[in-house]
Order: sequence, then structure tokens, then C-alpha cells
Amino acid sequence: MAWHQFEPVRVFFEEKALDYYLGRKLYDRFTGEGKEVKIIGSHNRVTGLPGRSAAEKFREAKRTLVVGVRRSLDFASCRPSADFQLVFSTSCPGMCEYCYLHTTLGRQPVVRLYVNTDEILAAAGKVITERHPALTTFEGAATSDPLPLERYSGALAQAVSFFARQESGRFRFVTKFTAVDSLLGLAHNGHTAIRFSVNLPEIIDRFEHNTPALAERLTAAGRVVSAGYPAGFLVAPVFLFPGWQEAYGKLLSNIKIGLPEGTGPTFEIITHRFTLRGKSNINAIFPGSGLPLAEEERRFKFGQFGYGKYLYQPADMKEAEEFFKDRLAEIFPAGKMLYFV
Repeated sequence: MAWHQFEPVRVFFEEKALDYYLGRKLYDRFTGEGKEVKIIGSHNRVTGLPGRSAAEKFREAKRTLVVGVRRSLDFASCRPSADFQLVFSTSCPGMCEYCYLHTTLGRQPVVRLYVNTDEILAAAGKVITERHPALTTFEGAATSDPLPLERYSGALAQAVSFFARQESGRFRFVTKFTAVDSLLGLAHNGHTAIRFSVNLPEIIDRFEHNTPALAERLTAAGRVVSAGYPAGFLVAPVFLFPGWQEAYGKLLSNIKIGLPEGTGPTFEIITHRFTLRGKSNINAIFPGSGLPLAEEERRFKFGQFGYGKYLYQPADMKEAEEFFKDRLAEIFPAGKMLYFV
């Protein structure tokens, strides 16, 4: 399924969201466009989505926008990506079969947008001040890919401008999407890093439904670099199949082709892993999925959020880490591998 600009079929508004300028603006916009609009009591209680099967309900959830107010202004840990999560939205229009949010969001991951951006950023500012002079980094894509929602929220542009003024605060987000135009002319002061999630073209075609193609992502990455942003790539999830070394080596070489000479991007390498709850949801949402989900072929490890994951075997992980370390040093001598997991 090719990517098309996100246009929700239906929009649910938490009643309190209408007390905010952005909430009222979006309400007027969507009602003016003739969208199906409904007022609800809480953005956490969304019911009545159409569809009979789990797969149908999942697709409808991805076409449903919920506009709400983020109550908690505490910031969860976000290791190894950053110090804390900075949540402006939850879920996204993409329908990737392997997504880790299948574990936490379940089978009806409606797309949520939070309208109290000013309050969220003010709370982040307090954390930055309390931790000063230590550098504090926030990840903007821990619970969502926020870029497809930027045309409605403007949250990323606000964050870029906010962090440009922070002496000891930094912002970063990762995306599979390409609508970066509204961010290119902003004064970012080098304090926001924009990274792109990439994978083999055949992996994207097979498992990353409703997302842009690799070539489009790499073009957007080149534009971000030209705008002076610190840039990076999340190669994830890495699948270890026969011939993976050649395939991922070619991917890294193709990334370099689209970047200005001497660019030194960061790289984050994440191998494929899954949870039992995630596997159950994947099998319901994507019946017949070709993802490798055999527990007996993996090793079990508890994660930072209290649930266990099935990872590749230690020898395979070691081989993959050494491969990426060596190939990245060869292809991107000015780049840096931030972590491998």
C-alpha cells in the first residue's frame, strides 16, 4: 500500500480539548470539511469503531484521529535513544507489521494528537532547568511517528523552536515519513536531530504498509541535512536471514549516495525482536504475516518496561554488531553508531 497524506475518516474530540486554541481550531477545520466528528469524555475511551474482525478494526483505528489533552506531564525514560520521552501524539497512520506499539497499544491503536503542546514543552523546560548544566535529551517519537500529524498539530515546529533556545536541552525524533517542508526553514540552532527509519526495500514493501518508499525517505534526509539539522538513521528492525550482510551493506551504501559529501550521520541499529502480546496482536491484525516469530529460535530477555522480549541468539547478535560497526566505519568515517541492540 503506497503512502498517501494522512486524512482521517473520523475525528473524536475529547471535550476538554476544545478549551485549547488548537483543539478549537481543529474542530472548526474538520467540521468545515464535513468529517464525521464526535465529542467524547476522554481520549482514552474510544468505542464504536466499525469493523467485524481484528484486522478490520485495526485499519479503521488507523483512520481515526482522536484529539485530546495529555494529562500526565511526567516524562518516562527513553533509553537508549534519549533521556526522556516527549509525547505529542500516540500511534501513527503507518501500519507496520512488526511495530513495537502492538505490545502497548493493542489491536485498535487510534491516532491520538494532544493539543496542550505549550504545557508539555513548559514541563520539559522545568526538567532541563533542574538538570542543568547536564545535557538533557528528549525523544519525540517514542509513542508515535509525529511527522504525519504535523500538518494538524504544528508540535514539531514548536519543539524545534523551543529547543533552539535551550542551552542544555536537545530534541530528536525519528520518522518513516517525508513531509519535512515546514521544518526546513526554522532556526534550530543544531539542537534538534531528525532521523529517518530505514530498511531494505523488500522489507518496506512487505511489512511497512502505508509508508513512503525508501527512495523518498532518503530524499527527505538529504533535504534535512542541507537545512543544517543533525541527521541520523535508525536501521530497524534488522532481520538476520541468509544473505543479510550483503543486503544491509548495500542499504548503507545507498544511504551515502543521497547525502552531501562528508556528511557524518548518526546510526542506531535495532535488531528484530517481539513480545508474546505483540505476537498475539500481530497474528490477529495481520493473519498470515511472514514475520519470523518463532520463540524457540530466539532468546528471552526482560526489557526496561517490565515485559520480556524475544531476541536473536547471542552469537548472531555479536556477528551483526561487528558487521554494522565495521561497515559503518568504512562507509561513513565521519559518522557514529550510537548503539546496537
